[in-house]
Amino acid sequence: MNQFEPEATYVRWMFVRECVIVAVWLAALLLINSSDVSAQLRLESLAVRGGLSGSSVIGEEQQTDFNQVDLALTARLPWEWNVGTGWIIKTRLLTSAGVLRGSDELNGVFTLVPLDVIFGRKDGLISIDMGVGGALLTDYKFGNQNFGGPFQFVWTWGATSRFAGPFGAGYHFQHYSDATIYGSESRGVDLHLFEIIYWFESGR
Repeated sequence: MNQFEPEATYVRWMFVRECVIVAVWLAALLLINSSDVSAQLRLESLAVRGGLSGSSVIGEEQQTDFNQVDLALTARLPWEWNVGTGWIIKTRLLTSAGVLRGSDELNGVFTLVPLDVIFGRKDGLISIDMGVGGALLTDYKFGNQNFGGPFQFVWTWGATSRFAGPFGAGYHFQHYSDATIYGSESRGVDLHLFEIIYWFESGR
């Protein structure tokens, strides 16, 4: 067997996985931009967020400390269901742009969560949410810590409270990971983000 064959097979497999990921992401964007959905898509909130990494990535030891600052914009999707009186399950799109700092290096980070599911009060006084999407890093190396590549999966969950008219606050746990698509040596980061939020819509 050619000594380069295993490496070539691995590269081909990585290429196929990258293509699948991009295809899924594009499919989500096409779904969101379809005529039926885009007609009902409307801005929901804008948040200024900032936070820091935890002591370790899920299942892995953290190699460096991180800080992130960004702006997060959400848009309400048309799928929602009333739960009793005063409570609701609804969906939204979340996107953000900001910077991630680690090992004295500062790089851009952009995220898209095409489907974020929320359960909470209709007036927004308390809500919890969870979503999965993707992220892009302008550079994926921070000192000794290597994220593996520019594309990362992002998983987020948290809670928000709208307690002062159109203003409120929230907390989100955010996990970046490549799910080993770049190999087993790469490592992501877990972040604890605190946010100040402005809602464009009036409370329901």
